Amino acid sequence: MVIIGRYQESVDIMEKEGSLLADRPRAVAAGEILSRGLHLILAPAGEQFHRLRRAAHTHLQAKAAESYVPIQMNAARNVILDILNNPKGHQAAANRYVALNVLFYDHLCIQLKLHRLQSSCVSRMASRPPEIIVIQKMLKRFQMLMRPGALLVERYPILKYVPGYGTELEQWRREESQLFHDQLDRVLRELVGDQQAGPSFARYLLENQSSHKLSDEEMAYLAGSLFGVGSDTTAVAIMVVVMASACYPKAQEKVQEELDVVISRDRAPTFDDYNSLPQIEAFMLECLRWRPMTTLGFTHRALTDIPYIRFSKNTCIPEGAIVFGNHWAISRDPSVYPNPDQFDPQRWLNTDGKIRDDLKFPSFGFGRRICPGQHIANRSIFINAALLLWSFKITQDPENPIDESGFVDGVIVHPKPFAACFEPRFGNEAALRGVMGKYGEGL
Repeated sequence: MVIIGRYQESVDIMEKEGSLLADRPRAVAAGEILSRGLHLILAPAGEQFHRLRRAAHTHLQAKAAESYVPIQMNAARNVILDILNNPKGHQAAANRYVALNVLFYDHLCIQLKLHRLQSSCVSRMASRPPEIIVIQKMLKRFQMLMRPGALLVERYPILKYVPGYGTELEQWRREESQLFHDQLDRVLRELVGDQQAGPSFARYLLENQSSHKLSDEEMAYLAGSLFGVGSDTTAVAIMVVVMASACYPKAQEKVQEELDVVISRDRAPTFDDYNSLPQIEAFMLECLRWRPMTTLGFTHRALTDIPYIRFSKNTCIPEGAIVFGNHWAISRDPSVYPNPDQFDPQRWLNTDGKIRDDLKFPSFGFGRRICPGQHIANRSIFINAALLLWSFKITQDPENPIDESGFVDGVIVHPKPFAACFEPRFGNEAALRGVMGKYGEGL
């Protein structure tokens, strides 16, 4: 096992030699038993992985991400309304954003149109489609199984052949497969029956099944697993935006000064303002570095020996080695990020106030296994950060100060429950509700 914990080494090895690290190590519980090798994030390098990746890329690439503007803006608006209704539930609001948002452009588009316009936090919670609840439960199971050494079968794979050992995993697999197939079949029935099948990833897969050479099983899992790919990480990023805003008021004020100049108080920010708000982008980038969504990152497997020479030292990563890009350690590399524990969005800006092109952070992974949904995720973080900081002055609750290190460890780290105060910057809650009521009209 090789753990890379410095920025330059991660670039030299995991980016420049990305094709040689495109494989995944064996995952018995999550990969072989739970998903039967059909989960995109765990698929080993090879022909099947390339077919799945190409199909996913059609709806996740940068250009395609622009088509989700109305969905993301409506979902982000609901976050503001949820917080106005229940400020203590701001973390739940972030989770609802990604649940409805990801499923909406995945395969439940028609059903969720009935839910997105409800502004009451309580009524939306009560009317959440049951599929969201089930998939969130499945996501927690998947992340539990992905923890190194979570089950003994990872060390002794022969256990999966012992009668009765994987009974619970098999039950989970049947539940997951049934849900994914039910949703794909629902879209298929709408297409065959000439009903109103709105645009969705599942519809695209069904209409282009032969060109992508996907089986029914592969299509069902690809459409269903997109929820897991994008939901948890985006929700965590939105929560970190709130945490950083409350803990670092001067950084928040810097962003709001720019918002007041570029946007003013007459309208709320939209995606059209992206290039005019470098302070927001810098704030986002620093949030992703300051508290990485994954601390250790996902595993890679070396397809061949990878020699590496640096500072006249010869190193070789042997074929078959498990390789991690340690996101937390990389984010603390002082040679790239001076004073790394300090939250400082200005580090991402050059002397002209523009985003630096010589500074990066691998928030979404490395090389050929980089997260295919990174463009949609970045846009989600932007619109939520812009709306939150335009709408509210976010501060700590004096009686419940925030623990900046209060995170629950896991494959994806989650902030522990924390309190924050949200003061409408309009000075009038009714005015903010009025602006949000008209937000996104005409899209």
